[in-house]
Amino acid sequence: MGADDAEPEADAAAGSDGSGSSRTPEDAGSDGSASAGAPAAADPDCVGDATEVADALPRPDDPLTESVEAALAGRSGVVAVGVPLRLLPAVLAARERSPGPLWRVACRPGVVDALARAPVLGTAVAEAVERDEIRVRTGDPLGHGTGGTLFATPERADAVVGPRGDRSLATTAAGARPEAVGAARATAAARFDTATVEPVEMPSRRRLLAVAREILDDRFADDLATVLESLPPGEFGRATEPSDRSLLVALAARHDHLFRDLRAWAGADGIGIAPAQEFTGDRQALVERELIESIKVPAGPGRPMLRLRAVDDALLRARAEEVPSVLEGRFDLPTDADGRTRHDAGRGERRPVWERKRR
Repeated sequence: MGADDAEPEADAAAGSDGSGSSRTPEDAGSDGSASAGAPAAADPDCVGDATEVADALPRPDDPLTESVEAALAGRSGVVAVGVPLRLLPAVLAARERSPGPLWRVACRPGVVDALARAPVLGTAVAEAVERDEIRVRTGDPLGHGTGGTLFATPERADAVVGPRGDRSLATTAAGARPEAVGAARATAAARFDTATVEPVEMPSRRRLLAVAREILDDRFADDLATVLESLPPGEFGRATEPSDRSLLVALAARHDHLFRDLRAWAGADGIGIAPAQEFTGDRQALVERELIESIKVPAGPGRPMLRLRAVDDALLRARAEEVPSVLEGRFDLPTDADGRTRHDAGRGERRPVWERKRR
């Protein structure tokens, strides 16, 4: 690989005209130590199976993601390569604060696939793609340097540098090294052009809510919109407990919707956010924890339909943004062998969960 290709990252790391570094232990875990034998799940730059999506996303006070968002906000025509799942929320937040033409973002392998398991972030990315604000592809990170992630515009290049467990963002400005910045932008553009086009397997948030209003009603759609705006990107994923399906069933139960209608909206024949057949277990889990009930509604010949109804005062009285905490609080309580909340554990904890100290 030529010297020009590596120059922006090397120059910035050396501090020749860099904008400083924001180092964080997040890459290697809470203690910042990197273990040579650690599994891929210990590295937030990597994306593993469904249970690791939330783990790969940053805490709110992650210095590196804050630096990336601050560095990119207000810039036009960003080209990015090697973007991990960890930094995608920062890129999206910066794009929302920036004018101009679309940004080209080449994510690391597995990132776009992971968006199908992270509804909060996935619907937001799909929205930006639908609005032609960003274009997302899948490609390998840069082979040189230590971070493998580069953001480039005509005026500057920002590279993630440093070993895992001590990442930082370093900058080379065009005023000091125009050739280096030009080479960095050319490299990023070439990598994006050869990256794989991969669709985001989540509907845009705008379409998600529009179809919810058509099939269910405005009350459910308004609750869902509030929840999606209030949740961090990695919360209520496909493999968490409670899951995104649990959350949708609980929201539907607050407005007495038919279980059939919820599944018709969510499934492949509707918005396609989750397989319709997978909601039964989540519905039963909410019933067992005494949050909702399923009422049989006669519907002529054949099996009766089920109407979802919230029976827990905390779930009924909660504001929409508080519903996730209600669910998390109830799922944290111990259960009996049949999955029902133990009465000795739950009866003293029936006041709204946001009035109780989180464990």
